Amino acid sequence: MAGPKLRIITLTKREGQGYGFYLRVEHGEDGHLIRALEMGGAAELAGLKDGDRIIRVNGTFVDRMEHSQVADLVRKSGMSVTLHVLGEEAYKTAKANGVNLAEPQSQSGQIQPTMNGVSAPAAKAKLCYLPKASSGFGFSLKSTKGTQGIFMTDVVSGGTADQAGVKLNDRIVEINSENVENLSHDQIVQKVKAAGDKLMLLLVDEDTDKFFKSKGIQPSMSHATVRHLPHKPRIADMTKRSDGYGFVLKEDPKHAGHYIGEIDKGSPAERAGLKNMDRLVAVNGQEIDNCRHEQVVEKISQQGNKCSLLVLDAETEKMYKLGGVSPLLYWEEMKVSPPSYPAHEAEAIPAPAVPAPADVDHKPKLCRLEKTAAGFGFHLNGIQGVNGQYVKEVVKGGAADRAGLEDDDIVVEVNGVNVEMSTHEEVVNLIRKSGDTLVLLVAERTAYDRLKAQGIAITPQLLNKEPSADVPAPAYAQDDERKDTESDNERPATPPAQTRSRSSSSSSSSSSSSSASDASEDEKL
Repeated sequence: MAGPKLRIITLTKREGQGYGFYLRVEHGEDGHLIRALEMGGAAELAGLKDGDRIIRVNGTFVDRMEHSQVADLVRKSGMSVTLHVLGEEAYKTAKANGVNLAEPQSQSGQIQPTMNGVSAPAAKAKLCYLPKASSGFGFSLKSTKGTQGIFMTDVVSGGTADQAGVKLNDRIVEINSENVENLSHDQIVQKVKAAGDKLMLLLVDEDTDKFFKSKGIQPSMSHATVRHLPHKPRIADMTKRSDGYGFVLKEDPKHAGHYIGEIDKGSPAERAGLKNMDRLVAVNGQEIDNCRHEQVVEKISQQGNKCSLLVLDAETEKMYKLGGVSPLLYWEEMKVSPPSYPAHEAEAIPAPAVPAPADVDHKPKLCRLEKTAAGFGFHLNGIQGVNGQYVKEVVKGGAADRAGLEDDDIVVEVNGVNVEMSTHEEVVNLIRKSGDTLVLLVAERTAYDRLKAQGIAITPQLLNKEPSADVPAPAYAQDDERKDTESDNERPATPPAQTRSRSSSSSSSSSSSSSASDASEDEKL
């Protein structure tokens, strides 16, 4: 039976502060419970919920440990801790079904790590694919006395390894899906030689290695990024026309799997980039390798007039199989937000018009910030599972405060670049590159939701005045769509309207002063 989906959450705190929750065991309840979440605390911002059960602390399985032992693990973790948690209902269901929660979960059974409420810039291993050149792979191996592991050295600039993303002092974890961490230098050299003309390496750099070791995490494929791999699966987001998607789902008697065929010219399938004999891997993120043909057809039909398919061509599949890599790693890495379906495929749905400024009741704000010695004077934050970034902790009298920024303002543009669908890291990098002057287009939360609900694109043109000459021009493409610079997929410049409110998850049963007769224990963390 497939394991439940664990949420991986990394919390950080400052000296003298807690994580903002109580850890409890309660009479009549199994597991170590999250209670009394502090509104706006690290735990609440990260998405922990009242009644969540902690399954692992820094990689250590704790579900069967004593309460005091679990609390000590969290305390001794220092200024950050990584928790694997299950929601209350999922935990009770798993227990009722006899699921062994101690078993490691596959990458498809976990969701993206978060750190204090935003997608975590978590340490990641990396997969590197090296086809051998006439001059070799372009690296050497070294071992250091007293240091465990075999490391990359003599990485030739411009060579195969360098182009594949290999860096000096990367440590080897796997070669062609086989773990080699406990092998000697000579044994690993023999593995490389025996691999022939193609290598798939799982590597960790020095910082990632230290992070994993500090948390007791064994690096594996589920912790890896696939962004360095030269051949990539494709995600085809399609909107059905009256005559369908324009392709046939086929079975090949010579090969296992489900394949794309008979693509109609000009159809949604062709426009989405599907090719004949692409192998279908997943429908809307659900793997279909073990499904019968009729089941796959039904899954596609159940999506209504829209679907998102993950496909592989033959060359990409061969590379992924070499490393024992699931193509769903690519889906999970790319699909951090819901599928964005091409609007031009929809029938009889006119594009929303942007009304003149006089017709708009709710307007954004254009704020120009001049950095001081204390910085710009605000924090950038996000909500797990919701696109977009928002402003928090505006310093009174600071640059952001003087420019008119307020807590919970939604960031729409940074220096003229629309960032509504950007990741936290991308927005932070844009801000860092802005130098001493930063221009933000923001919208108060109510205004943002109202404009989105009306289908109005949020641009400086909604303001009564045009932006001044020293404000960068908005970076819009034709038809209010932008091309993602790191992907071949098009996505709208603005996300759909979503509910962004959060509420405290504390409960009456979570008080730290419960009586002894309650047979409950709690620890403030």
